[in-house]
Amino acid sequence: MSAPPTVDDVHALARAMPHVTVVEGPKGNAVYQVGGKSFVFFRTPRPDAADPVTGERWSDVIMFWVGSEEEKDALVRDTSTPFFTTAHFDGHLSVLLRAAHLDRLSHEELAEIVQDAWLSRASHRRRGRWLAEHS
Repeated sequence: MSAPPTVDDVHALARAMPHVTVVEGPKGNAVYQVGGKSFVFFRTPRPDAADPVTGERWSDVIMFWVGSEEEKDALVRDTSTPFFTTAHFDGHLSVLLRAAHLDRLSHEELAEIVQDAWLSRASHRRRGRWLAEHS
């Protein structure tokens, strides 16, 4: 059995997608983009993502874009996944994941989430080319 995925795996998977650039966010956080559009974003601590008991803001939240509201809903409602959202992201096609919960995913599941995030933001031409090469 392999070790659970880590934050380094998120970075490696995002970097491995074609035409990716990494932009440094305002507090040094990594923002992965394709064609100038973010698809994986390491958030800074925010009041909308905090421990419900202590109120301490989580510093390990990663945002992944998704292709549709239905996809977002399916990931967030499935209690077997560690994905969540907050009211701040109502109407935004993304899901959140705490790095502390990466161990609830397999490497294959994490790769699929990163690839789907990239596909949701890539241009039609890039998306088509990648899908043709990976189907």
